[in-house]
Amino acid sequence: MTNYVPFRGKYAPPPDSVDPEQNVAVQKLRAAMPDVIEDVSSFRDQVSIRIFKDRIVDACFFLRDTPELEFDFLTDLTAVDYPARPKRFDVVYHLYSMTRNHRLRLKAAVAEDETIPTVVPVWKAANWEEREAFDMFGIIFAGHPDLRRILLPEDWEGFPLRKDYPLAGYGTYTS
Repeated sequence: MTNYVPFRGKYAPPPDSVDPEQNVAVQKLRAAMPDVIEDVSSFRDQVSIRIFKDRIVDACFFLRDTPELEFDFLTDLTAVDYPARPKRFDVVYHLYSMTRNHRLRLKAAVAEDETIPTVVPVWKAANWEEREAFDMFGIIFAGHPDLRRILLPEDWEGFPLRKDYPLAGYGTYTS
């Protein structure tokens, strides 16, 4: 059984049925820390909260430590490059509550010349994931205990997951 409904011989996703304002994490975070939320949205039944980057650690501690939420597991941390935006990158955190069995996505916008605080004090698993985002995108995580390349050699030039990175690498030319 699939969640998709037939539409003119193809499959179309179901209409978005989740109101992000009804999400308990959004409600509790908005009530306790109204100045941390920039925006909320949902897509395919998953809620995303856009957090101001300078408040990301406070929001993460709150989401982890609030008994009704208990987001005790950082399942993934990555980034997305939007070169045309003034704040070029979104750092994306996927959270999971093992005791409550629910998920949440956090996003924080970061400009190319800005830093974002590390969430390693909240979740130790963020250590290598932040290093990977640094290695692939060049995002600096302020306060990180060991921010250095993790996948590429130290002398690698550039950041391969940026959209302006040449497909064949710097110094190579293709016709």
